Amino acid sequence: MKKSTINLLFSALAINFYIQGQELNIKTLQDQKSKITYEWKATGNPVVTHKYTADAAALVHNDTLFIYTGEDFKGGQNGYNILNWCVFATTDMEHFWEYKIPLKASDFSWGKQNAAWASQVIERNGKFYWYTSSETTGIGVAVSDKPEGPYKDAIGKPLFTNEDSFGKEHGWRTIDPTVFIDDDNQAWIYWGNGACWVAKLNEDMISYDKDYGIKMVDIQGEMDFPFTEAPWIQKRNGYYLLSFAVGFPERIAYAIGNRPEGPYTYKGVINEIAGNSNTNHQAIINFKGQDYFIYHNGGIQTDGGSFSRSICIDKLEYNGDGTIKPIIMTTKGVSKKN
Repeated sequence: MKKSTINLLFSALAINFYIQGQELNIKTLQDQKSKITYEWKATGNPVVTHKYTADAAALVHNDTLFIYTGEDFKGGQNGYNILNWCVFATTDMEHFWEYKIPLKASDFSWGKQNAAWASQVIERNGKFYWYTSSETTGIGVAVSDKPEGPYKDAIGKPLFTNEDSFGKEHGWRTIDPTVFIDDDNQAWIYWGNGACWVAKLNEDMISYDKDYGIKMVDIQGEMDFPFTEAPWIQKRNGYYLLSFAVGFPERIAYAIGNRPEGPYTYKGVINEIAGNSNTNHQAIINFKGQDYFIYHNGGIQTDGGSFSRSICIDKLEYNGDGTIKPIIMTTKGVSKKN
């Protein structure tokens, strides 16, 4: 990135600190500046075009939207080869920047070294916890003092393994963690391929409530396609919305429940097959009063595909009864100029 561009972003960060009424800390800004590796202005979907990205998760922290992804190795791949995760940020959905690599698959000595699969970051008590998955080796958790990292393995072993994902036999079932903290401060974690499992996290966020144990989420109603993977949990107007991938190639569907552990009632598909990608993985986030649907497709021309994916962002809207309107996937995306 050009020095002039970095300086411009540095000035923008300084202004943002001032606007938020925070004391301008030059050392903090310099630290931010040193971590930024790339900056760009979004012109549509895919949002990130300088590298291949997949399995988006999102976190809002201090007026900034952070987007966490895996980095597909390069274009034209014939299989998954994901060595690290990435973190991107924006304050206006138009100007984005990328931080240094915050976490690598190899940072988990017990995990598969090229399987930086779907993950999610959540904040609690001033720390940021990154829940990751690594194909057949289970779900790990890393921790940092800052949303952009760097992150370190918090426990030196998987938090959940295939032994915890009962009722299924295939080796890649303990993947795709999603976490949220309910209004009563109880943290919940969900994961799964072929089924969805749920557990309560303890206050330390790196262990779970053994008394509650692990349960399989009951999704009731006739589904259009079987549950595949990619659960994402959120709470809205007192209801719990669980979205997830169904079928293969994957669509995104969702269900609504009255309790975090379910049962949930199936409501239907909200996002159809995304471009030329067999997988589809979503994050749903409210940022500055607007809900967004962040997903991936194989949309980078000409080498995009099922193993060379790219994140996209489109608006998400609700019906009057709280159900989700089908997502309209666009090339223009949500940047201000569009």
